[in-house]
Amino acid sequence: MRDLTDRALDTAAARGAAYADVRVVRRRDESVTIKTGRVEGVASGESEGFGVRVLVDGAWGFASSYRLTVAEADRVAAEAVRIARASATALRQPTRLDDRPAAHGRYETPLQEDPFEVPLETKIADLLAADQIVAGVKGIAFTESSYAAQREWKTFAATDGSLTEQVITHVGAGVEANAVDGDEHQRRSYPDSGGGWQAGGYECIRGLNLRERAEPLADEAVALLTAPQCPSGQFTVILDPSQLYLQVHESCGHPSELDRVFGTEASYAGTSFLTTDKLDEGFRYGSDLIDIVADATSPGGMGTFGWDDEGVAAQAVPLVQNGIFVGYLTSRETAPRIGRRSGGAMRADGWNRIPLIRMTNINLLPKPGMSLDEIVADTDDGLYLASNRSWSIDDRRLNFQFATEVAYEVKSGRKGRLFKNPTYTGITYEFWRSCDAVGDERSYVMLGTPNCGKGEPGQTGHIGHAVPGARFRNVQVGVGKW
Repeated sequence: MRDLTDRALDTAAARGAAYADVRVVRRRDESVTIKTGRVEGVASGESEGFGVRVLVDGAWGFASSYRLTVAEADRVAAEAVRIARASATALRQPTRLDDRPAAHGRYETPLQEDPFEVPLETKIADLLAADQIVAGVKGIAFTESSYAAQREWKTFAATDGSLTEQVITHVGAGVEANAVDGDEHQRRSYPDSGGGWQAGGYECIRGLNLRERAEPLADEAVALLTAPQCPSGQFTVILDPSQLYLQVHESCGHPSELDRVFGTEASYAGTSFLTTDKLDEGFRYGSDLIDIVADATSPGGMGTFGWDDEGVAAQAVPLVQNGIFVGYLTSRETAPRIGRRSGGAMRADGWNRIPLIRMTNINLLPKPGMSLDEIVADTDDGLYLASNRSWSIDDRRLNFQFATEVAYEVKSGRKGRLFKNPTYTGITYEFWRSCDAVGDERSYVMLGTPNCGKGEPGQTGHIGHAVPGARFRNVQVGVGKW
């Protein structure tokens, strides 16, 4: 690809670009879906192309193509320059980039078993085995099991001399049990409602132990049909990692994206209450127990890489320390506006999209001293909530509502009765300030979402979240009508 990248950069510079970068991306996807004992779908596909981003007269231009030829590199680079020059006529403020060092090297996701080398028959058989166990439980109406893998080969080059190569591999799988009785429908999912996604190989799928988890999952879905409605009121709430990771995603990750703060990204429930004045005033985001970091180096995370799509090296950026808001997810363009350097959070969905600020791995760090079981044992009266069912949050990321698949009553330090249809609501910073216990490494697990939406035209991001379990006091439970 060196001939293509060199040609694109040379053409962009010759036509007046003060800076240019080019990404060549090849993506391979594969998925399998099983529904109620039958193979519902098997899909695979590849795409390949390149995108050129240029800075002319302080404005960005971007163009892309699937034709990987030197002649096309000339055309696309010239088109990007024309777009930038046109954009500059309506520019309010010239773009200024931070001075990151030139990027050089190669990164590859560590893995033990290449998922694309595992026979398709094996993948189908593994899903069918779990699916059939779920379907065999009396009261289960239908089931769904799924597997997916994605690999990207990325070459990045820039006019500052940067040149990197990366091979990123992500895999995910899950099983779902659905019980129905008349108008009543209850669902239980494992490892969470979006499936368990990680950076790695097929060893991650084997490590999920879908078969072993299938029958208890199905039994619980059936039990929820006759379980009492979750009570309403102010409760002490313990969030399982299968729910807490999404709480972090929606109420911590998205509001810390600096482009949302500046109003240049407003799609998908899109600005932020975390205005820049809060960065200097010691804004209390949560209790002293809350430490949140954007860590692009976390093992197994879908936000882990060697360099972002601006050539900024992977790093760990504190967002909240001891409950105090201390940082944002930034780019080379936005970071200088708050007197900082980029934290390496720019990623694009493939070759035909311009990079945006995206979450890397937004992790709630564990605290030594108490396991999740010990947090339960330390709770006299409360609710234990697991596995997301739905969510809603306002366009400033302040007011939220979540529903989970299941709630367990906690009495005198023990989990007891099941409750169905639990919901809880709150205001972001009030909720995080109410946290009085965070689990230790024993419950700390890497989860993530493969379908985080952002941008116009829309882009889908793969995001990681490592979280333990945690306890929150005086949470409003039961805001919905069922």
